[in-house]
Amino acid sequence: MNRTEIMRLRKYLNDKFETSKFELDPGNQKDGSMELHFNGEFIGVIYRDEDEGEVSYALNIAILEEDLPTPSDASLI
Repeated sequence: MNRTEIMRLRKYLNDKFETSKFELDPGNQKDGSMELHFNGEFIGVIYRDEDEGEVSYALNIAILEEDLPTPSDASLI
């Protein structure tokens, strides 16, 4: 992905979620993917797809079970 795409994606995410905490890091990914960080923490990967001249982006977020609140957490109610 080029610099303009990265800036546009970052702006889209920050506007959509009303924040300024999303950052994208293209790193050295050979598949064209980028790391997505929120408030400095890695949260997922964005992949670019081009099919018949149309471009789209897929966001893959992995959530570890150990990061979820416990089932007995009263704030879930």
